[in-house]
Amino acid sequence: MNDKNLEKSRLGALVYDPAPESASIANIKPSYGLFIDGAFSDASSHEHFVTLNPATEEVLSTVSRASDADVDRAVSSARRAYEKVWSKTSGAERAKYLFRIARLIQERSRELAVVETLDNGKPIRESRDIDIPLAAAHFFYYAGWADKLDHAGYGANPQPLGVAGQIIPWNFPLLMAAWKLAPALAAGNTCVLKPAETTPLTALVLAEILQQAELPSGVVNIITGDGSTGAALVEHPGVDKIAFTGSTEVGRLIQQRVASSAKHLTLELGGKGANIVFEDAPIDEMIEGIIDGIFFNQGHVCCAGSRLLVQESIADEVLRRLVRRVEQLRVGNPMDKNTDVGAINSAAQLARIEELTAFGEREGATRYSSSCVLPEKGYWFAPTVFADVAQSHRIAREEIFGPVLSVLSFRTPEEAVAKANNTNYGLACGVWSEKGSRTLWVAERLRAGVIWANTYNRFDPASPFGGVRESGFGREGGRQGLEAYLNV
Repeated sequence: MNDKNLEKSRLGALVYDPAPESASIANIKPSYGLFIDGAFSDASSHEHFVTLNPATEEVLSTVSRASDADVDRAVSSARRAYEKVWSKTSGAERAKYLFRIARLIQERSRELAVVETLDNGKPIRESRDIDIPLAAAHFFYYAGWADKLDHAGYGANPQPLGVAGQIIPWNFPLLMAAWKLAPALAAGNTCVLKPAETTPLTALVLAEILQQAELPSGVVNIITGDGSTGAALVEHPGVDKIAFTGSTEVGRLIQQRVASSAKHLTLELGGKGANIVFEDAPIDEMIEGIIDGIFFNQGHVCCAGSRLLVQESIADEVLRRLVRRVEQLRVGNPMDKNTDVGAINSAAQLARIEELTAFGEREGATRYSSSCVLPEKGYWFAPTVFADVAQSHRIAREEIFGPVLSVLSFRTPEEAVAKANNTNYGLACGVWSEKGSRTLWVAERLRAGVIWANTYNRFDPASPFGGVRESGFGREGGRQGLEAYLNV
């Protein structure tokens, strides 16, 4: 800290010098092809699209757009690899490949973190400290299961499904790829992975890692493109299983399209998570948990605690502290390790966030937005808290998928449960209280797949994750995550 900033800090203002990571670590190629049958190749149509840095709107790379013919080529490659190689490979041998992939992710973790932040817009400290380590951990975890499937509780000799088509979102690109690929490969399936159009780069670097690991050709194929590419993968008759993470609207379409087929399906969709705070909750810890629950990854989290339900007796104090804490959040350059809130992933997502927050104000909610100065270039939205929110407001019902928190109040545990369950979603909730009996009473009455107690957004490869109702079905992670890729 220089002398000028040191003097400011003595006067009470907290000042940081910039500490950016180097973008040169990323080593992003000017263009990428499709990864099919163990090698990169151009799309048959020779069509391409660009992927942007959402913090600067600068072009990062040009990426091939897969056509229906390319999807067919990828599925055929996965089928050959399944029948000739992977289905005949022992669990112990599959585990060796998964261990190798996990170690290579660790070795290239700094590069992957920088690529993820440049392509996605999330703060580098989140990519570096959370996303990439967890991606490696999932490969390590499922490597341990590969030779133990007979002991997973699914009966004797459980068999893989075959070819898995996997479609992942833009909010956690590499981590979602690991969530999908690791259990599928451990169970003996081959895969065709389709990353999101706005964030394909870490999946393509992962393809390089698969080559380094000498994974047999065709076991994993990675095809890039837009929604039409994903639709072609969903409808391809050579795919035995579809795993999708994304919006509820797209999930409904996928379910309709596979309903008349024999394809297996798992869906991890949207959410409108409730963070329930009782008057006896440890307030300092709880405030940080609320902040992490909604502003982590710019609120681009399906299980984000976007609805805060606060017991009426402490509602004013909690709101006062929240507003003060939001003012302290650093918004800006995602490559600066001091940044708390990075860039919104795309112009389309920013427009949706702005539309829904405008509705919140028109419907009578009181808006508190950070007074931070937003960069002139890129896609940015100031962290926002809405008070005086009613259950009927759109911001309390619809998934905003951005750094926007809606605050409601309750008087009794029964009212808290009723308000938390008053949603079409059911992915995650949090309960904050010093009383274990109260926490358990509330938790067993909440209709959600994941419930955290006195914390939020905690993940572990050994713990299953998934939703109910319009948040989808099936589980990822843990022993339960294997079931989606086995005939049991």
